[in-house]
Amino acid sequence: MNLNPRHMVPLTAVAAALLVAFGSAAVRAADATAEPAKLSSEFSLGAGYVSDDNGRFGQYTGMRDDGLYGLIDFNIVKRDDATGTWLKFYGRNVGLENRELRFDHNRQGNWGYFLEFSQIPRYEPYTVTTAVSGIGAPNLAIPAATTAGVPIELKTRRDRIGFGFDKQLPGNWNFQVRFRNEEKDGARLWARGTTGGGVVGGPVFGNFEFAPEPINSTIRQLEATIGYTDEKLQLSGGYYGTMYNNQYNGLDFTGGLAALATFTPIGLPPDNESHQFHLSGGYNFTPTTRGTFKVAYARATQEDAFVTGANVPLAPGIGNNLQGRLDSTLVQASITARPMPKLSLLASLRYDDRDDKTPILRYNTLAAATSTFDGYNEPHSFRTTTGKLEAGYALPMAYRLTGGIDYEQKEHNFSPVRVVSSREKTEETAYRVELRRSMSETVTGALSYVYSDRDGSPFLLTTVNDGTIGSNLVHPLHLADRERDKLRLTVNWQPTNPLSIQFFADYAQDKYGGRTLGPREGEAQTYSVDASYAFSDKLQGTAWISRSDTRVDQSLCVAASAVGVCPATAASP
Repeated sequence: MNLNPRHMVPLTAVAAALLVAFGSAAVRAADATAEPAKLSSEFSLGAGYVSDDNGRFGQYTGMRDDGLYGLIDFNIVKRDDATGTWLKFYGRNVGLENRELRFDHNRQGNWGYFLEFSQIPRYEPYTVTTAVSGIGAPNLAIPAATTAGVPIELKTRRDRIGFGFDKQLPGNWNFQVRFRNEEKDGARLWARGTTGGGVVGGPVFGNFEFAPEPINSTIRQLEATIGYTDEKLQLSGGYYGTMYNNQYNGLDFTGGLAALATFTPIGLPPDNESHQFHLSGGYNFTPTTRGTFKVAYARATQEDAFVTGANVPLAPGIGNNLQGRLDSTLVQASITARPMPKLSLLASLRYDDRDDKTPILRYNTLAAATSTFDGYNEPHSFRTTTGKLEAGYALPMAYRLTGGIDYEQKEHNFSPVRVVSSREKTEETAYRVELRRSMSETVTGALSYVYSDRDGSPFLLTTVNDGTIGSNLVHPLHLADRERDKLRLTVNWQPTNPLSIQFFADYAQDKYGGRTLGPREGEAQTYSVDASYAFSDKLQGTAWISRSDTRVDQSLCVAASAVGVCPATAASP
């Protein structure tokens, strides 16, 4: 959100880095021995020349046409040593269309605020010749096919204005607020059409008409947080909200092909908004034991009115908008400990619930009895729970042994009418162990083994609109019962300071169960070598080569029964 100056590092950032790395004593020593920093402002003025028209080169800068362009950058910095007050004014690409401006005013350890402005253009790289009129507005006039066109330039531009405020409060508290408003205007490539038939496009390509989409939207973002910090407890909580408003909810057409006369109006992206409240923090129980947590709740809604018109009849009983609502809940916690110098422990738990509360209503009443749809919308809800236990121990001869257990449970909701078999819940548990060793000052290697087992609730067979069993009885691969054994070897080698090489080998073997159709066994192998070389501080080269081989054996049959069992006489590997 913030457009930070790119050519300077604030003094407070340097002091914070020293404090984290060496403690307050190092900062005091640095302050005592180092000469006071000399402030300097910069201003650059120049010109750039583009020799030929090039839509790609200037797509996001505006330098599309041949000619001269002004290059203006500045960075003005002032400081009142008596009060520790900074004044900064920064500008980049001021003479171009992708300009950035920012003004900062702050007093160290007390308060601060900033104002910023930026523009982001985007030109279509193609030259369009068209006789369509009304481009950029919600009403387009499509002329007859014989009307001569004229060249037009399609582009969009984002104008961003931002504001921020920070304040240190008594008692180790701090507060900050951020706001950004973005206006986007213009038009971009778009069209309307059919998938077949008609005399213009033919039975394969259908009928299509050039119809640029009008852009006139506003995005607003607001974030406010309050924090608390002391030696043991750290807390941060607040609010984050987004609001999207589209000035045009539909695009109307006049004229054009008779075959497309009913395709008006066409809906455009609807208004929507989201609001989140969150709290996170950490607590140092002892010098070697720390716990962290995060909780968040968000609600996203879409209640913009449906596009209406003579050719857009609304199904009875659905209201005038989607009434879309998605509630998200996140809870996670972890604890790390080092009870002994050679032993480290980790435990974590995460719960993520995305509950789609959009009403289930019938938008299409034309579904036949044997259709694989029933006309109802299908909100998707997901619930994921993950947990991890891990322990690491430093062994003699520079070895380190790490073991862990990972658990994941996923829950889904599904429509009564389904095209593909599904299951409402899957569970997977993985057990892993790794042995790592620094074989020399330049070589480190690790060998790990992981065993994982996935299963879940019974599969829901495919059904059609009248409730009978459908024809597609294949279980999705990512939901199937599976046992996996994986072995991995990694080696890092740095023969010289600028050169580093990494070797990687991975082998996995899968066994699938739960049914006679589909995959039975799988195998995957991956090998790779990566190398990087630093020629200088500013020039670095990388090279890599990798090979992957994945194979799956599966059972097939020509005709399956209604419950998905393949007759033994018809099965083939």
